[in-house]
Amino acid sequence: MENIDEPLMGHIAWFDLTVPNAEKTRDFYRHLLGWRFEEVEMEEGYSDYVMFAPGDEEPIAGICHKRGVNEPLPPVWLAYFLVDNLSVSMALCVENGGKIVLQPEHWGPEAQMCVVKDPAGAYFALYQKPG
Repeated sequence: MENIDEPLMGHIAWFDLTVPNAEKTRDFYRHLLGWRFEEVEMEEGYSDYVMFAPGDEEPIAGICHKRGVNEPLPPVWLAYFLVDNLSVSMALCVENGGKIVLQPEHWGPEAQMCVVKDPAGAYFALYQKPG
């Protein structure tokens, strides 16, 4: 497979895992895979975590607390699929039998994401990157 520096439409741009005990889960993957972590301070007064593979400087995944907007998410690795237009993709999702689970959230000034469920019940995220 060709090495891609920038994810393209339809590619997986990110993974994260939302669980009741993020610290315990973070440590499980740290011990199992040698991942290191950095805390990400959340507005609600707690930290989630970005995870790094051994020797990597770029994070590869997130481990999040099952709190606030993340409360309805099951404990599965959630893939973030890159889309060109979040609103159009959300409409296509619903038109084709999917459901919106979490309404769009803004990440910074331009990036946004939402969580959806496909007709089979699988959860994933749609992500529109900045620019």
